Amino acid sequence: MTVLSVNINKIAVLRNSRNGHRPSVVEAAKTVISAGAAGITVHPRPDQRHIRSQDVFDLHSLLQDHPDIEFNIEGNPHALPTNTGYPGFDTLIQATKPAQATLVPDSDDQLTSDHGWDLSKPIPALLERIEKYHQWGVRVSLFMDPDLEQINHAKEHGADRVELYTGPFAQTVWDKGLDHPDSQASFTLYQQAAQYAVQLGLGVNAGHDLDLENLPLFCLIEEIAEVSIGHALIADALDRGLFETVIAYLKILSPDQ
Repeated sequence: MTVLSVNINKIAVLRNSRNGHRPSVVEAAKTVISAGAAGITVHPRPDQRHIRSQDVFDLHSLLQDHPDIEFNIEGNPHALPTNTGYPGFDTLIQATKPAQATLVPDSDDQLTSDHGWDLSKPIPALLERIEKYHQWGVRVSLFMDPDLEQINHAKEHGADRVELYTGPFAQTVWDKGLDHPDSQASFTLYQQAAQYAVQLGLGVNAGHDLDLENLPLFCLIEEIAEVSIGHALIADALDRGLFETVIAYLKILSPDQ
């Protein structure tokens, strides 16, 4: 079964627009948990334009009372401390020891994640980070394109999982519809990538622009262990409410429950 981890970055975007305390990312996380999500995802960036370092610590405290809920922290493992109060990605991982660290190759000023790691040549600093996070008891997932060669390199770098970047799949479905041959071909590409990763002994996550339209097709890939969904889910929550929106996504992932 594919589980849902809800990315609550967009809650922080709205809060930060007024530099106040509402809406609360902690209260949003409580709602997401009560609706049945299996995890909370955040992607703190060095400029702290959405999730801030304090949010990471506050959510860590909240989840001490919910040991069955996974905390997934995304980010570039090479991100260093800044004068905005960002303590560096390493510090956040060491201090909170989340269930999972999803490592992405973003630049500090990148709008959103839009490509996976290029591991054609070994990245010694990445190898060191993965080993360090393992020593801290953290599962490591690498953000990857559905490229078999690159997925093989992810295994060689010591990753436990890969998170398939699903932006191209989502865009194809938006442009052409679920039944179009191009959408079906994109689905097959991701299915083959997921199957190959599992054959290598990797777990498989997926995320980016998955929504109520494209998720019914994508979740037919049985090898996907977890989807991380934020932007679309929070946008849907403006119409449906956050609790009911999480329920709607869970019904797609687990139609028999």
